[in-house]
Amino acid sequence: MMTIAVDAMGGDNGPPVVVPAALQVLIRHDNLVLILVGDESILQQQLLIHNKNNSIDPSRLIIRHTTQHVEMGESPALALRTKKDSSMRVAINLVKEEKAQACVSAGNTGALMATARFVLKTLPGIDRPAIISSFPTIAENKDMRMLDLGANVDSNAELLFQFAVMGSVLASAIDNIKNPKIYLLNIGVEDIKGNEQVKQAAQLLSQSPGINYQGYIEGDEIYKGEADIVVCDGFVGNVALKTTEGVAKFVGRFLKKAFARNILTKLAGLIALPVLKSLAKVIDPERYNGACFIGLKGIVIKSHGGASINAFSYAIEEAIRQVEHNIPYRIGAEVERLLTYAASNKEANNSIKK
Repeated sequence: MMTIAVDAMGGDNGPPVVVPAALQVLIRHDNLVLILVGDESILQQQLLIHNKNNSIDPSRLIIRHTTQHVEMGESPALALRTKKDSSMRVAINLVKEEKAQACVSAGNTGALMATARFVLKTLPGIDRPAIISSFPTIAENKDMRMLDLGANVDSNAELLFQFAVMGSVLASAIDNIKNPKIYLLNIGVEDIKGNEQVKQAAQLLSQSPGINYQGYIEGDEIYKGEADIVVCDGFVGNVALKTTEGVAKFVGRFLKKAFARNILTKLAGLIALPVLKSLAKVIDPERYNGACFIGLKGIVIKSHGGASINAFSYAIEEAIRQVEHNIPYRIGAEVERLLTYAASNKEANNSIKK
């Protein structure tokens, strides 16, 4: 049986979204146990509403009572220092104590990252964790993954290199992509373009065996489906993420208004309905909910704070996939391999110089 801890109090909506989402996932996975962490009285009330028929075996849905929760706008440092019995902290502690194999939360991103890093620590050879998530592309049945999406807003070349390694392992394991194509997000594809961090990261990646580095990619190219992994600084990645979400909402609202203008446009909308449904499915942000804090000694999945029931269930599904493929172990093994290679290569170069 697989066990996942869920911060049931996090996010804009909390238990009214988390509880029914958890029940949906439990129905789909017979080998899953979920630990709902939060205020027991509130969670029991939601279970009475959403699990009236007692269709889920009680042994597969455990409630872990806590007396605190982290507010969405709360200072990460304050939450880390004063909220030791928060639903977020306890859920992460369960991963540390090996009572759960992953944690899912829709709570305060900064507090979640700070707490996860403090409790779980980073893998050997990884300086900082990064946030990675999937994005749609115009290629048929193909998504790409991008990192970092906001955990590190001033990343040097070494961090960008580490992000690339972690992203490559994740894409290979979960997306079943052999030798994933890695690109650095830049303001041009020419070697002379970009800041020093990106240029130095490109050198590190081009010299690393087993890393399928393809070069630079511009913002208007990332959705074409050529890249499997796009690597960037957290500041840039977060802007790209929010812009993508904004464009998806803009397209949806524009089309809705355009087809509602008059009887002719409504008729055109009915004719185009199959195409519109296909587009809506591709750009639906709910389908891509569930970003991973990659690089930790444990699995932590961040759901969007305003996620719906369906969207939060996708975040839990992402946690399940990462547990099944043992992502932290695989990243650790790949980083160790590259560090060993770098050390032996450095020793060989020093011998030649002597």
